[in-house]
Amino acid sequence: MEFLFEFGLFLAQAVTLVAAILILVAGMVSIGQRQRSELQEGHIEIRNLNEKYKLIGSAIRETVEPEDAFKDQRKEEKKAEKKKAKQEKKNRKKEESPEQDRKRLYVLDFDGDIKASATDNLREEISAILTEIRTGDEVLVKVESPGGLVHGYGLAASQLQRFREADVPLTIAVDKVAASGGYMMACVANHIVAAPFAVIGSIGVLAQLPNFHRLLKKHDIDFELFTAGEYKRTLTMFGENTDKGREKFTQELEDTHGLFKQFVSDNRPQLNIDAVATGEVWYGQQAVDKGLVDAIMTSDSFLQQHLADWDVYEVRFVHKKNWQEKLGLAAEGAMERSFLKVLQRSQRPPV
Repeated sequence: MEFLFEFGLFLAQAVTLVAAILILVAGMVSIGQRQRSELQEGHIEIRNLNEKYKLIGSAIRETVEPEDAFKDQRKEEKKAEKKKAKQEKKNRKKEESPEQDRKRLYVLDFDGDIKASATDNLREEISAILTEIRTGDEVLVKVESPGGLVHGYGLAASQLQRFREADVPLTIAVDKVAASGGYMMACVANHIVAAPFAVIGSIGVLAQLPNFHRLLKKHDIDFELFTAGEYKRTLTMFGENTDKGREKFTQELEDTHGLFKQFVSDNRPQLNIDAVATGEVWYGQQAVDKGLVDAIMTSDSFLQQHLADWDVYEVRFVHKKNWQEKLGLAAEGAMERSFLKVLQRSQRPPV
């Protein structure tokens, strides 16, 4: 028994020492990762969508067409590609102006949350595009957002305005929803398209908070709030709110709503702003009738219209993940796959 006790004590000390070493190493690695991330937060990825859809089409033809017909077609395509490459090489030698090349369409994605967190990526993507933009090039931004914080979406909309300031034609495509802050972004565009059942509008301002004052008072709990400035805090969650505070808070909401309405009006002067700035939302065709949207069209249809005559590029800013994030994502993926396997097995009919 004495031996087992000493062995157990030794094992506990060893485990403690190993754990301390691992924690120390993890801390040092984390510091190193943070220092490197400050120098290199991420990178721009560019994908040629013409090539993507060309490969998809080729795979379909290879499956559905007779083998001989497919081979003949591939030979003709290769001849055409060689001819095109020779012509482009000849054009470069002649130093023809960029205006004689095919136009480019740059495609960006904005998937918005309540804080408009994707704005950081959007900033980097826009900066990258503006350094290479040419006369005649255009930009498509696919916006999906139900809105969120005013300052977050205000900054996102301001980033999109950089295209307008540079005289770059901007189209916003809404496949699902661009409401409130999402529409604040969309209205900046020269042209807005939306899917038939996309949710558009919600030009309004919302604020809500619970108040626990009566609950605290019932249990004889005091809450004291000290401020300098009459309206430093108009409403609180724990103190007793006053009619004067509510009135001031409501006025602040109205002022913010007025700024929102003015911003939309400046960007889409053809709108009857008082008729649409009620906080309501409308679906695709209704939004067209109200003037909130210019046409009914999905982002996929817009892309398909440009693939034949334009060079279409998808641009994404990708954050560099540290080892902790990679480990977490790997664990999450493994758990999700295991759960799906269990779910699929449970749903199989008995043999």
